[in-house]
Amino acid sequence: MSKRLLLKDMVSTDKIEHVPSNYIRPLTQRPNLQDVVHDPIPVIDLQDLRGPNRGHVIEQIGRACRDDGFFQVTNHGVPEAIIANMMRITREFFELPEEERLKVYSDDPAKVTRLSTSFNVRNEKVASWRDFLGLPCYPLEDYIHEWPNNPASFRDIAAEYCKSARGLALELIEAVSESLGLDKDYITRQLGKHGQHMALNYYPSCPQPDLTYGLPAHTDHYVLTVLLHDEVPGLQLLKDGKWVAVRPIPNTFIINIGDQIQVMSNGKYKSGTHRVVVNCDKERISIPTFYSPSPDAVIGPAPQLVTDDEPAMYRQYTYGEYDGKVWSNGLEKCLDMFLVENNSNHVAV
Repeated sequence: MSKRLLLKDMVSTDKIEHVPSNYIRPLTQRPNLQDVVHDPIPVIDLQDLRGPNRGHVIEQIGRACRDDGFFQVTNHGVPEAIIANMMRITREFFELPEEERLKVYSDDPAKVTRLSTSFNVRNEKVASWRDFLGLPCYPLEDYIHEWPNNPASFRDIAAEYCKSARGLALELIEAVSESLGLDKDYITRQLGKHGQHMALNYYPSCPQPDLTYGLPAHTDHYVLTVLLHDEVPGLQLLKDGKWVAVRPIPNTFIINIGDQIQVMSNGKYKSGTHRVVVNCDKERISIPTFYSPSPDAVIGPAPQLVTDDEPAMYRQYTYGEYDGKVWSNGLEKCLDMFLVENNSNHVAV
């Protein structure tokens, strides 16, 4: 890594013209930005989710989970003022002097409230073009005292946003459960005491964006991700073997299904593969909220979705076990480690 701890400070201070060697991906692993397409991803209006046409929205959500693993939502119930305040306070945090931000810096993945860079700088061979502030959010009262208190309004604004994002995540998880033909509270019951984390991502402008990634291709290892983003493109989704660039739409959220729903659905729904690219002109900010099981929650295919014709694809495991695999293996997909045929000594659900 750079002598400086944070990418933002290296870029803004040095005005670098070339990507440092430890950020350059091998030739076969670079973004190949010329091959990106611009097909739209589903946009689902959630207004009817709370009315007599709920079944139609549930059907749309199920189709998106099955075909893409991603969708965007409008009329989601999170006030525009809360969204605007969250984006503003995130920018203000990353604009603080370096010495102020470094008060919460750590490269230890076990420290959940921390400012860091890339994904896991302790074991990565090639770094990613990203700084982030990780915040555990649930139960809020257990963690808010660890959050930064500069800017002065940071905790109040971020807490208000976390509560709204959690409400939306739970509503969507119920809809996903229902779309699978399960009780609407089936998935939420499997999540133990529940968990929620948020990442405030800062992607600086990059002099050679074709050589590196903001984040390389991966799936989210959580249940569901609610993504807030600014107006700068950067997120790309893998669909039918092609990378699809997502066009930001103001005051919408991008939702993606995580690995845990792929497992609980017994493979009927897929965890969407995505990546983040950077650009040479503008910085980008995104704020994903990750909804997850608690570490002791036992995850496996829903028994109602396991039949003689469709046997269990995955073995049971605790979410803590899964989470540990992710952090030790970087962003590499871990689902295959839990396939039944690779774990014959375990009994599937």
